[in-house]
Amino acid sequence: MLSVLLTPWFPLCLGAALACWPAAPTRLQAAVEPPTTFRVPDAWAAIRWLLPATSAGVLAGAGGAIAAGVLTLAWHQERQAHRRTAADIELAAHTATALRTMVSELRSGAHPVTAAEAAAEVVPPVAGDLRALATSARLDGDLKAPALPELAAAWTLAKRHGLPMADVLEATRRDAEATLTFARRTRAKLAGPRASAAVLTALPALCIALGQVMGASPLEVLTESTPGQLLLVVGSILLWAGTAWCRALTGRVKLR
Repeated sequence: MLSVLLTPWFPLCLGAALACWPAAPTRLQAAVEPPTTFRVPDAWAAIRWLLPATSAGVLAGAGGAIAAGVLTLAWHQERQAHRRTAADIELAAHTATALRTMVSELRSGAHPVTAAEAAAEVVPPVAGDLRALATSARLDGDLKAPALPELAAAWTLAKRHGLPMADVLEATRRDAEATLTFARRTRAKLAGPRASAAVLTALPALCIALGQVMGASPLEVLTESTPGQLLLVVGSILLWAGTAWCRALTGRVKLR
């Protein structure tokens, strides 16, 4: 009876699959839309998220799996914050270099469009935004650059009010370099507190290892008893909260 009921579903599902099969892209779609492919780094990122929790679950039970997941989240957030800060400082350095190049070109008598194209050759990481600004200025359009908002604003200001482009960009360059210097000094001064926070975060693991060496057997308590499992979860949440609080305190100073 079950086989009779299931038999019609096979051709129906096959027909639905064929009806939903994606058609070959046209030339316009192939030129405009980027191809969507499955990337191996995405799968590897999922594995990196699941592997610590899975391994801890096998070795330390459900509490260990939850604790490993929370600590993995804390590590990921710390890494993202570090990368974001480094990217902001690098972008500020590129902005200052682009402005310096444009000012030099303008002082030598070059057109702003030519100066922007010259800066694009000098600073490849922001070449796309510089060329977009040059194209917009050539076509008398709105000057927009997501990576270089200071340059776009200064260029728009000089264009709207008829101000000397070199003077406006020179003032913007000085401001950008001052911001970059302040950001680098702030990051250097915060290196000590961040190192102290990292040591305090790793201290519980060191204490557990020391207790295990002394014969107190904290690992057995944490992995083989219900109170120990709860302590693992609560401790990991407190460690995550500590890293988040430290990140909030040291991340109040922004470049922009």
